[in-house]
Amino acid sequence: MTEKTFFNEMFDGDEVRIPYQKVDEWLTNASHLSLARKQEQADALFHQLGITFIVYGDESDAERLIPFDIVPRVFTATEWSKLERGIKQRARALNAFLWDVYNRGEIVKSGKIPARLVYQNEAYERSVVGFSPSQKIFSHIIGTDLVRTGRDDFYVLEDNCRTPSGVSYMMENREAMMRLFPNLFKSNRIRPVDQYPNMLRRTLSSVAPDKCEGSPVIVVLTPGSFNSAYFEHSFLADQMGVELVEGRDLYVHGDFVYMRTTQGPKKVDVIYRRIDDEFIDPLCFNPNSMLGVPGLMNVYRSGGVQICSAPGAGVADDKAVYTYVPEMIRFYLGEEPILNNVPTWRCSEKDDLAYVLDNLAELVVKEVHGSGGYGMLVGPASTKAEIAAYRLRILEDPDDFIAQPTLALSTTPIYQESGLAPRHVDLRPYCLVGKDIELCPGGLTRVAMTEGSLVVNSSQGGGVKDTWVLSE
Repeated sequence: MTEKTFFNEMFDGDEVRIPYQKVDEWLTNASHLSLARKQEQADALFHQLGITFIVYGDESDAERLIPFDIVPRVFTATEWSKLERGIKQRARALNAFLWDVYNRGEIVKSGKIPARLVYQNEAYERSVVGFSPSQKIFSHIIGTDLVRTGRDDFYVLEDNCRTPSGVSYMMENREAMMRLFPNLFKSNRIRPVDQYPNMLRRTLSSVAPDKCEGSPVIVVLTPGSFNSAYFEHSFLADQMGVELVEGRDLYVHGDFVYMRTTQGPKKVDVIYRRIDDEFIDPLCFNPNSMLGVPGLMNVYRSGGVQICSAPGAGVADDKAVYTYVPEMIRFYLGEEPILNNVPTWRCSEKDDLAYVLDNLAELVVKEVHGSGGYGMLVGPASTKAEIAAYRLRILEDPDDFIAQPTLALSTTPIYQESGLAPRHVDLRPYCLVGKDIELCPGGLTRVAMTEGSLVVNSSQGGGVKDTWVLSE
């Protein structure tokens, strides 16, 4: 597949597409020297702000600066309207699915989704079976990963229903661009993203438990400073004006959770948790966990505190369950999907497995529970030895893998000293689900900084861009 087969979001041949015309004017009128200096200033700003991420298993340089590119990605109001409707539709269906599988199980009884895929899933938490959280919402923050293959062709790559990260990058990307290029923003009508913390706080407040009296007390629960997303945890707590806490800062007394403060105990109503289910409560999950709060799940199940997103929400972002989301939309909403899934083969099914094994060199194969770009095979970019080794992994446990075609991901330009160069991108918008469903007008555009690479994850060398949504 040559570069010419990829949809270029900025250029149609030699013509600049309408959304990018003012960006093109800016780039045309700026000298390479001035752009190079601005790129250096952007890198320095990210250093100053401490915008880094941790690569687990990399002992040489565990903490890295995420690459930032100064050329924005642009969406029209019409393009965004379709994405917004499609993402909100998925959010409603996914939450209906989560409530159902922990309560009535109607979708399983109907035969629309295999029982084993739900009830034998390692992300299915029996501790919340029969439990109905506030407003029946299990997943309050959903990061939907999207790819584009043509002018109007958008596909959902996966759903992240537990603790999707990256929103701090979205906001800091915008902050950096506004500092460096204020005149560019004056000449474009760009929808703001800086309201996200207010949207998040509004969402969290709207799902406070019935036992909450007055304005709900919200905290962000972090595993600590060694976590890969700790910058984001502290950033969001600061922007929302709430406390950032670790498990040791909270304790259970009676029917409630309290936070230790210098003024004495303070009751907590909503916990925006950024730790995995396994570590939330050592009395309910991993007994060796030092990160959680003993007894927290008892308070949660009795309605004394709200946990966002709910324990057990991860069963909805399992990559095998993902293949059934279009069916969920039809089953729960009685609607046709606005956004399509990427065609996916389930290795748990005999015919799909045979096809995948015969076409490994052409496919992208992923672990069902994998994330961050780890543990996957990109067939066209792999050696024969890597493909052979991965084949053995699949045969050892077919249920643990799904496969997808190698999509012709769209490209947007990045700035290099030699000029603009096309690179592949994806997009993660953030959908907040509470009393209302809201989508922040923008998102995290991840870009593969290496020429020809289709892997955009920061842990695999990818970078980020500011994402613009133009007003009407």
